[in-house]
Amino acid sequence: MNNLKNSVQLIGNLGQDPDVKTFESGKKVAKFSIATSESFKNADGKKISQTTWHNLVLWDKLAEISGRYLKKGHQIAIEGRIVYRNYEDKNGVAKSTTEIVVNELLMLKTTKEQEQQVE
Repeated sequence: MNNLKNSVQLIGNLGQDPDVKTFESGKKVAKFSIATSESFKNADGKKISQTTWHNLVLWDKLAEISGRYLKKGHQIAIEGRIVYRNYEDKNGVAKSTTEIVVNELLMLKTTKEQEQQVE
């Protein structure tokens, strides 16, 4: 059990283009969400599809890559860790969010246009 850690792997499609910001220090962060879907049959035999949205945070080189090559609808595979964060919104209301801090990114089903951009 000592080898267990906070780790998640997902394959999904981007819900929007990455939002990349650069801090005064030069450090970059990208935020976007991906959708994962699964289908199953309920007790009545009816096929049910469920979509779950996951908020992703990428730092530095991965943030730069995501901003350059990823667009809404692209399919990616990621590995990262789950982070629970509390904050106050602009009205001072306490909020909480769940994010996945990505440490591995794989672009799937690339188009010819994407392949040319990478070269």
